[in-house]
Amino acid sequence: MPTRNVVLSEQQQQLVEALVQSGRYQNASEVLRDGLRLVDERERREAAKLKALKLAARQGWADVSAGRYADLADDQLEDFVGQLGRRAAQAAKTAS
Repeated sequence: MPTRNVVLSEQQQQLVEALVQSGRYQNASEVLRDGLRLVDERERREAAKLKALKLAARQGWADVSAGRYADLADDQLEDFVGQLGRRAAQAAKTAS
């Protein structure tokens, strides 16, 4: 396993020490590896969110191009979004 030297702030060093002292981790390397796993997990979640947003945007533009949209007056928007939210909540409830 390659060795790396890292520079930690005083606060980060104290956190690492406290986590090791707590017995949760055996040493600083375990703390840092766990931190890297969390960063990796967050990056994967963010990538999945971005992918879903891009897909939704493509679908939205396809719907607009096909004429599948509703024109709303400004004062109707809040009610319309509320209806969408209620439908989504009901669909989620039904799915589970």
